[in-house]
Amino acid sequence: LGVLVGRLMGEELISSPLFETIDVVIPVPLHPKKERKRGYNQSEYFAMGLAESMGVDMDISTLIRRLVSSTQTKKSRFRRWENVENIFELSDDTKLVDQHVLLVDDVITTGSTIEACAASLYNIPSLKISVAGIAYASR
Repeated sequence: LGVLVGRLMGEELISSPLFETIDVVIPVPLHPKKERKRGYNQSEYFAMGLAESMGVDMDISTLIRRLVSSTQTKKSRFRRWENVENIFELSDDTKLVDQHVLLVDDVITTGSTIEACAASLYNIPSLKISVAGIAYASR
């Protein structure tokens, strides 16, 4: 289902001038321990569909989650931000120079996770970051 939703959204995004220069799609990574337990990364499936329909690559190796974090469910906005602060890092910060990245997550509630991912990417020269999610939640 995630791949299908990604394909459908990708078809919409490529018709927008804001997204026509996307070079690579990067899903929000899960910690390997959590991904083994769950068996999959839902954001990665969403990213697969987006990358396929937009005709770009998907990168699951550059942005990594270095720490396990507790679930964001039922946390306040500030606690969500604290929970993901400094948990992402880059395996290779030269790979994305001069790229336009589409950073994707399944659900964006406060934006804390996406913001933490973007903060890890922020110092890459000439990098442009766009964001997409399947859904958003409001509190």
